[in-house]
Amino acid sequence: MSKRVPRIPKTEMYEAILQLETLEECMDFFRDICAERELRSMEQRFEVARLLDQDMVYADISRQTNASTATISRVSRMLNDGTGMLEKSLKRMKQKEECR
Repeated sequence: MSKRVPRIPKTEMYEAILQLETLEECMDFFRDICAERELRSMEQRFEVARLLDQDMVYADISRQTNASTATISRVSRMLNDGTGMLEKSLKRMKQKEECR
């Protein structure tokens, strides 16, 4: 029986992302590196996270985003049990919006 070797994350891509200076550069970078379907999936998950953070119920989120309840549940788990960075990012965006 072979044992899986844990994947060691490569940091170069994340370092490249940190070098992006504008929203347009960021969008172009992800268009270049992701398939259209991957990009839409990430955008949908982020929208689900944003709506969950606003205490919207699953059924309404599903109607608004076309996300399955399985996807909504997965994103909810990440908000509750993940690294905390998604929630922190949403909080930062809210604070930035309030300052405008």
